[in-house]
Amino acid sequence: MIPHHWIAHHRDEDGELLGYLRPVGDGFEPVTVFGHALAEPSDEDDAAAVLDAVGLSYLADRWLLTVPDRAEPIAVQVVEADADTVRVKNVGYESGLDRHFTLPVPTDRLQPER
Repeated sequence: MIPHHWIAHHRDEDGELLGYLRPVGDGFEPVTVFGHALAEPSDEDDAAAVLDAVGLSYLADRWLLTVPDRAEPIAVQVVEADADTVRVKNVGYESGLDRHFTLPVPTDRLQPER
């Protein structure tokens, strides 16, 4: 579950949740709806600007999921995300692995595919 002290950031035009501002020291770190950092901590306005600029585009990106008992992560895509869980699908079609994974948020098991 997203910690209560994180600040939800919504798009002005339609109120859509874009992510959160995670308090870090004297600044704020912009994070996705599932808790992945999008940039280094900065002041609140700059962190909010990162979320505004990125929008929800990260939901369409491919991510790498760390899977227990597997040396290499697998390629996944976000199917849905909320304050409690993020659900991803296996787009690498790795045999012997589940097609979908549901993770508690925030999670450190997802990294952007680069």
